[in-house]
Amino acid sequence: MKIHAFKSQRWTSVLALSLVSMAITATSAQAQWRGWNIHVEDYPVSHGMEQFVEDIAEQTEGRVTGKVFHGGVLGSQPDAIQQVQVGALDFAVFSLGPMGQIVPESNVVSLPFIFKSIPQMYRLMDGEAGDAIDAGLQKKGIVALAWYDAGARSFYNSIKPINTPADVEGLKVRVMNNDLFVGMVASMGGNATPMAFAEVYQSLKTGVVDGAENNPPSYESTNHFEVAKYYSLSEHLIIPECLCVSLKAWEKLSPEDQAIVKAAGRASAETQRALWQEREKASLQKVIDAGTEVNEIADKSAFQAAMAPVYDQFLSDNPDLTDLVDLIRNAD
Repeated sequence: MKIHAFKSQRWTSVLALSLVSMAITATSAQAQWRGWNIHVEDYPVSHGMEQFVEDIAEQTEGRVTGKVFHGGVLGSQPDAIQQVQVGALDFAVFSLGPMGQIVPESNVVSLPFIFKSIPQMYRLMDGEAGDAIDAGLQKKGIVALAWYDAGARSFYNSIKPINTPADVEGLKVRVMNNDLFVGMVASMGGNATPMAFAEVYQSLKTGVVDGAENNPPSYESTNHFEVAKYYSLSEHLIIPECLCVSLKAWEKLSPEDQAIVKAAGRASAETQRALWQEREKASLQKVIDAGTEVNEIADKSAFQAAMAPVYDQFLSDNPDLTDLVDLIRNAD
């Protein structure tokens, strides 16, 4: 009887160890993250994301691995945002433009001309402003790891150069799906058309829209310059992109792995920002060489003045965000 009891205890221990092993294996499997990216594979954002997944796999010793799906193959940004919120996707890089419809705090950076420069945007987003936006994102199930550079957005169209707000009057302009951008174009007399990014080329080609607005690498990499030859450097929006993780995925990590993932995200942002600056210059030169007419706008004060109704409406609708708006507008 004693021998039988000993064997029974031994097999119970073996079974327990097996169950622990299975649990560890299951946990590891759950940490194989899927990532969404709208951009093509050879793009600063894409390279930053690839560095991120390589770093987390190495530094967590395989506890967290990931795969990035580039080119929007997993759906549009609105779809991807929802998937990250519910945990169907684990991480992504999102423009904060369309995010503003879901997270009011993120809409602040979509106010035209709110940032004075790209370096100023870095400082503010890496500090108090970024923390405030992250807090808003987390309420919606998304954690911000780092802020990527998406440059300054400018207008382009197939009809004429834009030098003053009056030049926008009557133009059909594609914008991201955000009421702020509709108001921005309307304040200059244009007709804003919210539209998925993937539809813009054909819409420009067929005249469904006359123009759009975006940064030089996006304008170049999507070949929009082939069907909209006028690129006017209004630089009206400086909207960072967010390297985001699903809160559901985040909460499954140990504090140690959360720290690793956060640091890897910030390191990837440094890489992405450096690559972005290089790519922006190269893209602008490429479209110029292809025959695009690029014009500087020496005095943007008329554009800035035209945005007063946009700010008034935003602050009326979001009085609780006045401090965040003032924090950014009043920063050096």
